[in-house]
Amino acid sequence: MVKLVFDQARCKGCELCSAVCPKKIIYMEKHFNAKGFRPAAVAEMEKCVACAACAKICPDAAIEIYREEE
Repeated sequence: MVKLVFDQARCKGCELCSAVCPKKIIYMEKHFNAKGFRPAAVAEMEKCVACAACAKICPDAAIEIYREEE
């Protein structure tokens, strides 16, 4: 199982992660963080293939990917 963790306080809402996601499961929240940006989140965690494209492109290193053994 894969777990994506977004540091919503660090995210500046640039949407680069959602643009590169091959499964198109990353979206921008409706609420704003303390910096005034709409942070990224994942819609369907079970569809994530842990390609790490989102984490690699994030300029703020606000995304971490964990692979949990079943």
